[in-house]
Amino acid sequence: MTNYRWGIIGLGDIAHQFAADFKSETSEIYGVAARKLSKVQAFAEKFSIPNVYETVDDLLADEAIDFVYIAVPNNVHHHYIMAALQANKHVLCEKAITMNSEELAEEIALAKEKNLVLQEAMTIFNMPLYLELKKIADSGKLGKLKLIQAPFGSYKDPDPTNRFFSPELAGGALLDIGTYAVSFARFFLSEAPDVLFSNVLPFETGVDEQSITVLRNKKDEMATVSLAFQAKMPKEGIVAYEHAYITVDEYPRADKAEINYRDGRKEVIEAGDTAEALNYEIQTLIDTVEGADNRTLPLTTDVIRILDDMRRFW
Repeated sequence: MTNYRWGIIGLGDIAHQFAADFKSETSEIYGVAARKLSKVQAFAEKFSIPNVYETVDDLLADEAIDFVYIAVPNNVHHHYIMAALQANKHVLCEKAITMNSEELAEEIALAKEKNLVLQEAMTIFNMPLYLELKKIADSGKLGKLKLIQAPFGSYKDPDPTNRFFSPELAGGALLDIGTYAVSFARFFLSEAPDVLFSNVLPFETGVDEQSITVLRNKKDEMATVSLAFQAKMPKEGIVAYEHAYITVDEYPRADKAEINYRDGRKEVIEAGDTAEALNYEIQTLIDTVEGADNRTLPLTTDVIRILDDMRRFW
């Protein structure tokens, strides 16, 4: 049995969750690196990680590490992705994987050149529930896809020094929560959409505080994406077909959905486990390294382009 070794770059909240939840029959967390060595040492001790590196360069230079998980602020994702690929590591990077399509294209080209796997840690593309819902939709029993609604509202303390509102740290709702909403829409759309309209209300620092966007593809499937950093909204995704509509509560890590048919019938679909969300991402990367199609990267590529187009409207 192959034993893959993971290195973690960054010590944000999601890195703590990644280490706490990590389960893999074929992998182990081998090492960790970040800016402050004392925090790295505490992190390694907390999660029983055997190797601590003084710098990220030291971690990437260790040939024992196969995979790198990147959990740093959005503005430096590209730097660390490129460094990890140059060091011949497969990469799983937190969302949003990059700031724009140009960065992503450069990363994809390098990964292809190096015969490495690059993926975004986007739960929606990896949760078993979504794979099951897509199978049902593709069977034709729900009819033609018509409309998607993807709201996401989260209240953040309106402090200009907070990373969520910092232009220097690539703050704003779009790159933090917008990636979930757009990924939800893109997953169900049968092909990539164009941005028909998008409008934004900026925070005082200039980053996006809230926005509304309309998407439409060549098959006339449409979606609305509503984002807010100063208003809590239910994370309920709705996917409307001719014969039924799907509702998914808490859609970023959902393990249950309901199909509501026109005749009044209801069908509950359950698959996967919310608590295992990060492990599904881990397993998808492993499966791809072992020969499966990189099924999430094309979706990620479409999402980043949509985010670019939204900002062009702004």
